[in-house]
Amino acid sequence: MSKFQKDTDWLDFHPNPCKPSFTPPSGAVDAHCHVFGPGDRFPYSAARKYTPCDASKQQLFDLRDYLGFERNVIVQASCHGTDNSAMVDALIHSQGKARGVAVVSADISDAELLEMHEAGVRGVRFNFVKRLVNPVPPEVLQSVAERIAKLGWHIVVYFEAPDLAEYYDFFASLKTIVVVDHMGRPDCSKPIDGEEFELFIKLLHDNENCWTKVTCPERLSTQGPPDYSDFVPFAARLVELFPDRVLWGTDWPHPNMKSHMPDDGHLVNMIPRIAPTEELQRKLLVDNPRRLYWSE
Repeated sequence: MSKFQKDTDWLDFHPNPCKPSFTPPSGAVDAHCHVFGPGDRFPYSAARKYTPCDASKQQLFDLRDYLGFERNVIVQASCHGTDNSAMVDALIHSQGKARGVAVVSADISDAELLEMHEAGVRGVRFNFVKRLVNPVPPEVLQSVAERIAKLGWHIVVYFEAPDLAEYYDFFASLKTIVVVDHMGRPDCSKPIDGEEFELFIKLLHDNENCWTKVTCPERLSTQGPPDYSDFVPFAARLVELFPDRVLWGTDWPHPNMKSHMPDDGHLVNMIPRIAPTEELQRKLLVDNPRRLYWSE
């Protein structure tokens, strides 16, 4: 039992997801997921803005196998701040089947970066979602970006669509690969050719180092489960336009969900709706994440 009391409105991950009818291709990667604690071993940050349920590495690996995937990319959760211990521990115990994305402070040492690299970390996440973190000024992050480039790492950025204009020049200036979480969180109730999403399309079109994750219908859809139909055109457009620069993941254990907790099997079944051909599915689930995280 964790010594940390989870938030009273926190929804635990689905206890019994359905078996997907869609079978992922051999070598498929869940390229966006998390581990939380357990808090009695890996304490949550004192500066966190939420306290989650515990979600262990073994539960994640069991879900991976059940859903038909072979590998994971584990992204550091904001509730752990810059203490990447839980994520790194999962990488070390994954038998080479997981890579990681860390959150680091600007004063992290080169020795610490190298140690994480040896464990399997291949990127750093910059979070600009103000309701979740206190964003660090981009100029402070620039030095981190330059240092991790020497390791061949990339940058993951998380922001909300209305804020893209504010950060656009910074993102476009980065020299590493930049992976945008959750399609830049578009408002799926708005037209697909609306100003906000068109700016996001421009970011990817004009910067060939920019990738995106076509993830989180459970967060972005205003229509809700089980179909999340308003999400599909946005994700499908990105897969069609940028087939070599898209990734997919479950986002398990789905932090900060307030209205409902998705069935991970249903999320897997959405893949052929956004990537309708076997070629696109293989790029999305196998080729792209392997190239980004297991190129060595």
